[in-house]
Amino acid sequence: MVQKSTHTAEYAAMLRLLVERRKSLRLHQADVAATLPFKQPEISKIERGERRIDVVELRMICAALHMTLPEFVAKLEERIAALEGAESVAAANPAKPGHESR
Repeated sequence: MVQKSTHTAEYAAMLRLLVERRKSLRLHQADVAATLPFKQPEISKIERGERRIDVVELRMICAALHMTLPEFVAKLEERIAALEGAESVAAANPAKPGHESR
């Protein structure tokens, strides 16, 4: 069975990046919603992963966050590469039973 993209580490990374960008600009969800065809509750659902977004909506959200879609995707690709690197390291160094790190 194929895992839905909204339940992946990559999708979670995308949402974290959106939230971090909004907060770095000191914007509230309502501020972002004011420039979009969404209301604040929808922005909240998007950020929590309860409402899926398509690429056109992502582009609009990026514009509201004062960045282009290509800029956002470049940052997201960096995050995903870091996730993949961390997974590779974890796979290469499995924890031994009885030796869990604290």
